Amino acid sequence: MTATASADPMPISRDLAVRVRLVTLDVDGVLSDGGIYIGAMQDNTPIELKRFHVEDGIAVRMLQRAGIHVAIVSGRVSEATSIRAAELGIDDVIQDGAAHKLPAMNRLLERRSVAWSEVAHLGDDLADLPILRRVGLPATVANGVPEVRRLAVWQSLRAGGSGAAREFAEAILRARGEWEDLVDEYCRERGD
Repeated sequence: MTATASADPMPISRDLAVRVRLVTLDVDGVLSDGGIYIGAMQDNTPIELKRFHVEDGIAVRMLQRAGIHVAIVSGRVSEATSIRAAELGIDDVIQDGAAHKLPAMNRLLERRSVAWSEVAHLGDDLADLPILRRVGLPATVANGVPEVRRLAVWQSLRAGGSGAAREFAEAILRARGEWEDLVDEYCRERGD
């Protein structure tokens, strides 16, 4: 855990963690702080910017190294989300402008041959509830809405966009007993 957290992170049971084959992440309020910067270029081409936390990116890579598939499930369509997903090697990016996440999730699970009980989802708001009600490991960020917090079996210490996804990934990988080896491998690849 980094120095920004004020308490020990919430553990995840080994039984739940070892079942996880797919981690799905919301974007606005989870991978980003929920702020959306909208403007226009000089030629009036619209532009949208989002702030993503670098630690969340490392967490996604660690999950992938552990053989856990990672997908993005957002209730907004955003080029910034597509760019960040491509940077992280996330192939499954669900963006539904009407926040109807469930039909696309059902297709994703069928395509990947994954059961709902094998999914961990990190969400923060009402649009995440239909998914959180079905997954084996429902989770939320520290600033998730009350309805989501009541449903979650895991909650981060950090707010969305501030490394909460990193905290979640680390909790899953620690419960599986894989975190330390992944960190060692990461360091060896960088000359350690």
